[in-house]
Amino acid sequence: MTEPNPYAADGQPEYQWGPDTPPGTPAYGYPAPGYGYPHGAPGQTQPAGVPVPMHTPPPGGGGVPLVSIGDITVLQDTIVTPAGTMPLKGAVWNATDMSRYEEKIPTHAIVLAIVFFIFCLLGLLFLLMKEKVTTGFIQVTVTSGGRHHSTMIPAQSPMTFQQVMGQVNYARSISAM
Repeated sequence: MTEPNPYAADGQPEYQWGPDTPPGTPAYGYPAPGYGYPHGAPGQTQPAGVPVPMHTPPPGGGGVPLVSIGDITVLQDTIVTPAGTMPLKGAVWNATDMSRYEEKIPTHAIVLAIVFFIFCLLGLLFLLMKEKVTTGFIQVTVTSGGRHHSTMIPAQSPMTFQQVMGQVNYARSISAM
């Protein structure tokens, strides 16, 4: 591009995109030294004599997930959502079934009925074929500590709501402790 930028402010230097690294350095995406997972077994040291750090859970709320409902994860004393963390104690849980269960004649049954109707009248029996389909979502909401989060879980089968309700009831029981 040799044309000047028509939107450049007067007195400002022209913006040049790209890294400000000298030629010969690794490109973006290559691991920089010192980054990434530590190599070696616990107790070993790095070349500079620094011990390899061990993974420790973060203070205040870390731990093993007890239950995960969509993008809501329940830990021992907190609820972790994409919107932030909430206290587990006193949380209010809600689940709403917004799924549908419907039966319909599949497309291949209609095609077979038309093809075999031309040859014999038994082709109409293909119209008795039914396909059972579950569509929709189960909405789970949690409110705690002045925060509110909602997630939608796709319904895969008629039993999806019962499975999600089991998880929600478990989360309710540990929220009441």
